[in-house]
Amino acid sequence: MGTYAAIRAIASYLPEKIEPNDPANPIGKKVGIDERHVAADDEAASDVAIRAAENLFAAYDIRPADIDFVLLCAQTPDYFLPTTACIVQDRLGIPQSAGALDYNLACSAYPYGLAMAKGIIETGMAKNILLLTSSVYERYINPNDGIIRPLFGDAGTATLVSAVESNHPMLDGFVFGSDGSRYDTMIIRAGASRHMPHTTPVVYDEPDARGNTRSNYQIYMNGKGMTSFTMHTVPPLVDSVLEKTGLMRQNLDGVVFHQANHFMLEKLRTRCGLDDVPFYNEITHVGNVLSGSIPYALATLAEEDRLRERHHVLLAGFGVGLSWGGCVADFGQLMPQKNSEK
Repeated sequence: MGTYAAIRAIASYLPEKIEPNDPANPIGKKVGIDERHVAADDEAASDVAIRAAENLFAAYDIRPADIDFVLLCAQTPDYFLPTTACIVQDRLGIPQSAGALDYNLACSAYPYGLAMAKGIIETGMAKNILLLTSSVYERYINPNDGIIRPLFGDAGTATLVSAVESNHPMLDGFVFGSDGSRYDTMIIRAGASRHMPHTTPVVYDEPDARGNTRSNYQIYMNGKGMTSFTMHTVPPLVDSVLEKTGLMRQNLDGVVFHQANHFMLEKLRTRCGLDDVPFYNEITHVGNVLSGSIPYALATLAEEDRLRERHHVLLAGFGVGLSWGGCVADFGQLMPQKNSEK
């Protein structure tokens, strides 16, 4: 027996506002997204993360006093500084003796966060880590961008990763990758230190035939480039994770990829040889919630009590950066929820 990091609890939060996709726009239908949740004007990254954490505490009867480290993934933080995780620590009533750290990733964020949590716990530096994701992307998308806007929704997730006694690792087979040469595949081109707000004028792209446009202060995505990257990167990622764990595809109890879009995931499932493995692919009512897509899917399965008996679930994230990561999670230490309501 040894001390290992394990996922003990997981929950999510969706903002109340729902934005339906225009049925006349073929993009939403093609990727399988009918509607998305959108954060209110006064909801910042910390607010979304805090609501997810409060749902976690309530569903599993967790005390903020037991948390000794906060990891928060937020590409759209409350401020450039201070660290949003510190704001979250205070507002949740987590002890001041807890560490608090922001990290900046999107679609690959969850495997990276689990890896950091594993490292902190298994080196004895913490026992209960609150791993949070907060995606507040909608306000960075041009209202007249009918290509990007139908894809992305806002959400928060919260995961408790704790030290447990086990005869095997509960989080294993981590594989990572990055390709910064293609950093501009998905990007907000102005507003940070490369192109400062006070010296960089607002410039709009030329509208296409359908009137889709965006400014240099809003999200740009090369859709074809992102699709090509995904199709070439994810199959080797899956192979590498399986090789590191010694598992075969038939040993897997489930697969949860970053929920990019329904169309892409169906192609990936076949290309990765996973047609006979339980495979989560459902974003019809939430859209692509980026860093929260994998944990949101897991939280949904946990609410339905479809996760605790799964001991070999392959998780894989891929996207902005360009960045990718994967691992295998054993959910045998997941606590039962007090109820199934968010």
